[in-house]
Amino acid sequence: MARPDWDEYFMRITHLVATRSTCSRRQVGAMLVKEKNILATGYNGVPSGITHCDVTGCLRDQLKVPSGERHELCRGLHAEQNAIIQAARHGTNISGATLYCTDSPCIICSKMLINAGVAEVIYARGYPDQLSLEMLGEGGIRFYQYQSGES
Repeated sequence: MARPDWDEYFMRITHLVATRSTCSRRQVGAMLVKEKNILATGYNGVPSGITHCDVTGCLRDQLKVPSGERHELCRGLHAEQNAIIQAARHGTNISGATLYCTDSPCIICSKMLINAGVAEVIYARGYPDQLSLEMLGEGGIRFYQYQSGES
């Protein structure tokens, strides 16, 4: 199942995408790929035209919300959400695609990935949301944590 040569290549690009993040807590990048073609990318940050958290301050920090909890208490969108939205804006079908992500998805993103028809999720770091991975499995999405010395 693993394709180490392509996985390494796509994970490097995903980490580069994460550098565009405007989140003060965690830089996350995501990329949707199908048949070795990049369909869409996303990084976590506020919606277009909205003041960034480095100006307003992090609401989650102010409210002392732990990572992995109360996702609605944030001005930003997750990287996976932004990748799905980018694909939708451009009319790109992501059914059957692989999502490469710097972090495993949260439960909200997992539900979106299931309904979007994504076939596989490959992530570098874990995220404190066990229900998310259980839902991916139940939804028939293959997932695994990619291990590399450089990613």
